Amino acid sequence: MIDVENLTKFYGANRSLDGVSFHVGEGEILGFLGPNGAGKSTTMRCLTGIARPTEGSLHINNLDVQRQHEQLRGTIGYLPEQAPLYGDMTVSSYLEFLGGMRNLDSRNARREMERTTDLLGLKNERKRLLRNLSKGTRQRAALAGALVGDPKILILDEPTAGLDPAQIGEVRSLIRSLKGNRTVILSTHILPEVELTCSSVVIIAQGRIAAQGTHDELLNTIERELVIIARGSESTFRDVLRGAFGDAVSFSHSGDGNKAVVPQQQAEGKRGAVAKAIVDAGLELLELSQTHATLEDVFLRVTQKMERGA
Repeated sequence: MIDVENLTKFYGANRSLDGVSFHVGEGEILGFLGPNGAGKSTTMRCLTGIARPTEGSLHINNLDVQRQHEQLRGTIGYLPEQAPLYGDMTVSSYLEFLGGMRNLDSRNARREMERTTDLLGLKNERKRLLRNLSKGTRQRAALAGALVGDPKILILDEPTAGLDPAQIGEVRSLIRSLKGNRTVILSTHILPEVELTCSSVVIIAQGRIAAQGTHDELLNTIERELVIIARGSESTFRDVLRGAFGDAVSFSHSGDGNKAVVPQQQAEGKRGAVAKAIVDAGLELLELSQTHATLEDVFLRVTQKMERGA
């Protein structure tokens, strides 16, 4: 559906993108993540034909985005990070105008205005000027604009920016409902949004791909650990755990007592015996738990690694 190969983009002497490649399958929702300035918006602008890549190729439905852009018009709905809303237009006139830009006749443009305003909870705002709307309502109007014409592909750059928690939940539900019927690239800084919504993830840093894969594949790159906390003699605690795990264990203190962390691979099959040994040594076992990696853990690890030049 969407194929990006070796995408490179220079602005003068500054390289914004450096050999970015990824694929988005039909009906897939891709989370496109990265720190500010990583190149996310530039990638999206290239995908929509707004910006021209310096090197590389971009294809949507086997059509070249640069050479066959006119054939792709109407199939892509794009929400930029700062949507160009015309303040002197009403919500309805703005959306009908966008319908005309996407080759809809006036009747169908009006139908699309009604459909998208109903979908985004904007029915009562149709006659209001865009400049008089709150930030959150303007953002919903911009998202409605991306949906005009019912495009098969949506490229959404921070679609929930400025929305309150309830509105974020509604937009998240809307995006999830598109899975299987629309292909979506979603850029956001709200990582739980990606965990709940996206089927795969691309993380970009300093203009290069830092990691990509399904949610589970990325989480599996972070090794899980066994955390042990006990109250009592610190020397006894250390002796018991060194006896069980040798040099694989690392020690620290928690607010409740002595703390030890062991890579899950070294702890496999030993939890019961270790718990018994701690209690038999006269220590009070407070916690014996396995850590669970999050997308935030993966994001921080891979982006910091890129920043260090590794």
